[in-house]
Parts: sequence; C-alpha cells; structure tokens
Amino acid sequence: MVSKRPTGVLWDVGNVIVRWDPRTLYSKIFPDSAERERFLAEVCTPAWHIEHDRGRPMAEGVALLAAQFPEHAETIAAWNDRWWEMFSGPVAETTGAIEALAARGVPQFGLTNMSVETAPGTFAMDPAFRHLAVIVVSGEHGLIKPDPRLFALALERIGRPAESLLFVDDSAANIESAAAMGFATHHFADPAALRPALEAHGLL
Repeated sequence: MVSKRPTGVLWDVGNVIVRWDPRTLYSKIFPDSAERERFLAEVCTPAWHIEHDRGRPMAEGVALLAAQFPEHAETIAAWNDRWWEMFSGPVAETTGAIEALAARGVPQFGLTNMSVETAPGTFAMDPAFRHLAVIVVSGEHGLIKPDPRLFALALERIGRPAESLLFVDDSAANIESAAAMGFATHHFADPAALRPALEAHGLL
C-alpha cells in the first residue's frame, strides 16, 4: 500500500492502450517464423526503430537501413509503407479503465515513445484518448523513455508532481525510471491486472 495515494494516471500508449507489434505485419511478409525473427533481430531492430521515436523521420531511417541492407530494401520499406498493419486495435481492459476513471473525474495524461509522424493516427484508434488532457510524444522532444529528462518534461507539461500520478507502462526499464522519480507505478504485463491495481491505489 502506498503511503500517499496518486490522484491521476499517466499512461504509456503502445501495448498499454493500443496493441503494436512489428510481427503483426512481418508475419505476412515472412511466413517462416525463424526467418521473420532473424530479420527483426538483425535488420529492422529495436535499436534502429527507437531513433524514429527520438525524432528521426521514418523515411530517413528506412533509406539509411536500405543502403546498409539493399537485399532487404523492399521489406525494410514496408516498415514505413505498411506501418498501420503492425497494430491490432485497442486493449479493451485499458479502454474500459480510462472511461471509468474519466467518469470519476480522475485526471489522465499520456507519455509515449512515438514518432511524431505516427502519433495522430495512433490517437485516432481509440476514442478513449480524448480523456488524456496532455500527451507527451517523445519524437517532439528528442528524448525517449526511460530518460528521466523526458519524465521531467512531462511533469512540467502536466503541471503535477510525480507523487500525484500513477504511471502505467509495459516496459520494466521505464517503470524503474519512473519509480526512482517518485511516481507510483504499475507494470502493465497482464491486462486483467490493471483494474485491481487502479482500485488498490484508490483511483477506482
């Protein structure tokens, strides 16, 4: 039990509010799972993609990688050209929680590692995003979670102290960084565990 209850929620977006996985797209391109995993581990890697979240234009990232792996140029281009095929819709449990919190008047905000190019389309995927008063997008600031500077920037934009917010994220590293800054935290690993966590913090 936390000593001081949070009065608002700060949400991550990818795989918390909406489901995103490159495999959803690349399973169509590489039916063989071993070939698909090798491509995602060696070509379109997380380290390459995170630079889009840091602000690099997607087309620039694709061009750089295609020059490095010309034999994969077409499948690399799909990362940008077929981006929306990586999504499989909102997480129902989170949508329900956001709506329930909004009904109780609980302030809600967003903090996401995301390209500025893809943010508007992502936020259009679920009407629940309308309840997030402020959404800080990493690509706008050249910083990515778990950098404490991005959390500090979000707090400045939101106008609340860390102790007043429950931070919900699927990344253990991001949770650790937020906890060190004083946020109450919930590591989003099982959608069914979300509502009980919100209840335990007195938010629902």
